[in-house]
Amino acid sequence: MTTDAEGALKLETEFLAGVEANFDAGKGKLFRADTWKREQQDEEDRLRGLMASHRNYDKQLLRRLPKNRNVRVEAYDKRWIFWKVRTGVAVASVLTPLEHFAAGQTNDPPPISLGELIEHVQRLTKDRSVKHVIGVCSPSGFTEDARAARFDLPNGGSVVLIEPDGVGGWITRPTDEETPSPLLELFDPERSGQKVERVQEYLRERSADLLTGGLTASSVAEKVRLSKDIVQRAFATIEKADPEIRLTRKEGEFILYRGAPVSRREKSSMSVIDRIRQLLSGEGDENDKINVLAERRATLAQRRDRIYEDISKLETREAELLAQGRAATSAVPKRRLAAQLAQLRKDISRQNTTAAMLNKQIDIISTDIHNLTLIKQGQAASLPDTEELTEHAVQAEEMLETLSADADLVSGLETGIEASMASDEELAILAEFEATEQPAGEQASETPAREVGRDPAREKTASRPPLKEQVDGERHAADQGGSQSERPAKEGADRERGAEPN
Repeated sequence: MTTDAEGALKLETEFLAGVEANFDAGKGKLFRADTWKREQQDEEDRLRGLMASHRNYDKQLLRRLPKNRNVRVEAYDKRWIFWKVRTGVAVASVLTPLEHFAAGQTNDPPPISLGELIEHVQRLTKDRSVKHVIGVCSPSGFTEDARAARFDLPNGGSVVLIEPDGVGGWITRPTDEETPSPLLELFDPERSGQKVERVQEYLRERSADLLTGGLTASSVAEKVRLSKDIVQRAFATIEKADPEIRLTRKEGEFILYRGAPVSRREKSSMSVIDRIRQLLSGEGDENDKINVLAERRATLAQRRDRIYEDISKLETREAELLAQGRAATSAVPKRRLAAQLAQLRKDISRQNTTAAMLNKQIDIISTDIHNLTLIKQGQAASLPDTEELTEHAVQAEEMLETLSADADLVSGLETGIEASMASDEELAILAEFEATEQPAGEQASETPAREVGRDPAREKTASRPPLKEQVDGERHAADQGGSQSERPAKEGADRERGAEPN
């Protein structure tokens, strides 16, 4: 069921879209007709009035609310040239509690009651002289009295109730026991392909159960709320698509489980002689054994699950008897309830013993399947033997040693080539190139010819004194020279003034 307005609007749209497609596909099957007329109606004006009564004028909210739309298809049969007679009417309608959504309530919308359903059907059957087939969908569901209602429409008309099942599908419920199944399918918005996809999606979610046991068609049909025929069709589709999925029938129940991947196409195309050779050689025995054991395990798992269900029911009955014994005030009912409870607990103990035995059997079969799977996988790998592994290891070691020796040889050859790249004459010319690039003042002070294999710049740098010591020496020489040149000039100036030199 839906809990909000947008969810109800979505369900309304999905229902009408699916039923309209069914109407188009079923033209001519339900009514005899030459022409068809389609109409669409809604209760938007009534919804707008309800919102105004609650002083709500939000147009954006109005677009998000369901509007009780319906699709009406009328069938006409031509008579003579200008006349036509209406032969039947099919209506797909949605009925939601508009007052609940118009008031802006946030709780779950109430289901449709019997009175609301009767009034709605009467509004849809305008001409009672024509056969009407009506499908009423309620996104919020129906009450129990509405589901149990019976409608006596004229001319053999029928009413079908539709509501969401809560797991992605729809429940179509007839209001008359004589309603044909094609009529129920007409008002079912979910196509058969979509139902099969829903079953396949449920099986993908429960894929772990296929490894440890299996799934029956009845249990899956109960979970997805579909018929066993749809589930069996989905089982067959999955078995054809996956070579590891197996389908078997035990005691009238279809069981789906996972086994060994066996190619049926190869088996069918194999000749009799090849098949005899395969049997004599022992190939393929593991696959057959795995499939037989997997089928046996799936059967035992289903039996164990049924025992667990019975134990759960017995435990529920045990709790009821225990509550009745505690509530009893007389000794006679207490003794009776105590005897029943003691017998019930013995039955529970026996069922648990049986389930434990089945669990041990399933564990033994699972272990054997695991061992056979390992054998099959080991045989399929085709691994090399010990002699081949040793031979390949020796060859690889010899290849690495040869590669290392070749690498050392190539490194030595590259060193000799680097040493003989330039001759003595070429090195002297390179030295002249470097001298030419320096300033002219420095060229006169440098020797143009250099010895081969020496670096003049490095030797010049090594023979040059440190910069600080050189500057201090030049400054000291300048001070000494200045004092010696100034002393004679000072003595001559003192003689002219008639002073004695010091």
